[in-house]
Amino acid sequence: MLAGKYNVEYVNLLVTPVNTDALRLTQEAVARDAQLAVYAIVNKKVKIAARNPQDQKVTAVLTDLKAKGYEPQLHITSTQSLEKAWKMYSDLSFAYESKAGSLEISSEEIAAIIDQAKSLPAVIEILETTTAAKKSYRVSRILETIVAGALAVGASDVHFEPEEGYIRLRYRLDGVLQDLIRFDKETYALLLSRLKLISGMKLNIKKDSQDGRFSIKLAIGDIEVRASILPGAYNESVVLRLLNPKSINVPLEELGIHEKLLDIILKEISRPDGMILTTGPTGSGKTTTLYSFIKKVHNTEVKIITIEDPIEYHLPGIVQTQVNDKGYTFLEGLRAAVRQDPDIIMVGEIRDNETANIAINSALTGHLVFSTLHTNDAAGTFPRLIDLGVSSNILPSSLRVAMAQRLVRRLCEKCKKETVVEGTIQQSVEEVINSIVDKALVPAERSKIWVAVGCPACNNTGYKGRVGVYEAILMDENVEKAVQSGLSDREIWEAAKPQGILTMKQDGMLKILKGMTSIDELERVISLKD
Repeated sequence: MLAGKYNVEYVNLLVTPVNTDALRLTQEAVARDAQLAVYAIVNKKVKIAARNPQDQKVTAVLTDLKAKGYEPQLHITSTQSLEKAWKMYSDLSFAYESKAGSLEISSEEIAAIIDQAKSLPAVIEILETTTAAKKSYRVSRILETIVAGALAVGASDVHFEPEEGYIRLRYRLDGVLQDLIRFDKETYALLLSRLKLISGMKLNIKKDSQDGRFSIKLAIGDIEVRASILPGAYNESVVLRLLNPKSINVPLEELGIHEKLLDIILKEISRPDGMILTTGPTGSGKTTTLYSFIKKVHNTEVKIITIEDPIEYHLPGIVQTQVNDKGYTFLEGLRAAVRQDPDIIMVGEIRDNETANIAINSALTGHLVFSTLHTNDAAGTFPRLIDLGVSSNILPSSLRVAMAQRLVRRLCEKCKKETVVEGTIQQSVEEVINSIVDKALVPAERSKIWVAVGCPACNNTGYKGRVGVYEAILMDENVEKAVQSGLSDREIWEAAKPQGILTMKQDGMLKILKGMTSIDELERVISLKD
């Protein structure tokens, strides 16, 4: 009767689906006040159900939507229908997919989660509450809560590990995995679909590995997320790597590089040509080190080009490019970069012989090149490059420094405990300290070390934050002869010994004696035995 009176079409929202993207166009308070609900959207055409189409508040909402470029179409509905639509506000995800590969999160909502999630137990409590909701429309909120929780506690990776009857969720904090919660397989199936969708993966492929990525847009900047899926015995296993710009923005002087090596590096990066390589396994801080080099040498007089996978930290005044799966590889990027008249080139990773050769030749032809390589130690860099097809005759002319690094957890300053060095630990300390060539670096005091305890400030782990342990080999006459003779890693180390640069083992032991880390933590990362 009212529809006929007002000459508008009637809609029953009890049987008509309400589109959540449409519902988001008006805030809940505004919708309730004006007694309406935006329930459908196709391109810019939106449908609005209102209890009184002639109400001034309804007219104000229509005017606002028109100003934003929408074409509103008004319908009349009952209060009961509106109540059903309004209830959906409580279950609305605070994120939405604006385009493939992008997850938009309201900075207010994520700030609220980060404010609550001051510690790991607080994150666990929030996650347990969120995953307890079994309704399918909560899946986006669950995913966002998991990612927001990881950002709140500074996790670098999120692991979803399916077991026979449940899914285990773990965060990697300061390089070590921490158990959080277990949740049901039904929720995981929905999460998996959502993850595949926003990461640009294929939903129907379940027996092959897949890689994808998406970005989280926050007020502090974009956070890149790399997603990896691996088929497992019970379901697909997922790992999300969170590339937070905050964690990468570390000055060179604060990385933990020993003063002697730091002086050498500062001298080498000020040269106009040559190559500096950092090596180590995934997650050992190589990219952070490269960014620190770039920020140190960056000025208005030089052109810097980077080829990255992905761009983890946006630097003003620098040309940054990102590899993709459509043909723009490290090799293609490097080929193009040398034609752009650069002074400094950063190649995210040397993976094949062609990239290695172009990088080496670029270092020979007046470019300063920074890159990374996967080897166990600094000495392994030389045979690895030769294995990739680089001539042992031109290698000494181009490679200036080969660095290796690992990350160890810092002892929590609030709860670490001093202890006396004795027994086998004392023997290990003495062996490593006595092997230091440059005796000026040997500390006088080595009778005490510190051990981890655990307190609320460090989530009861005993550690908070990380610091690097480093080693390096300079290209000098002795090393050059060893490389050209095709000698082994051990023989290259012997040739480099007169340089007096600390090995990772020695650097780590000095950090232990300074109370920065513990002997258990150093042994977790590198072997203290020959």
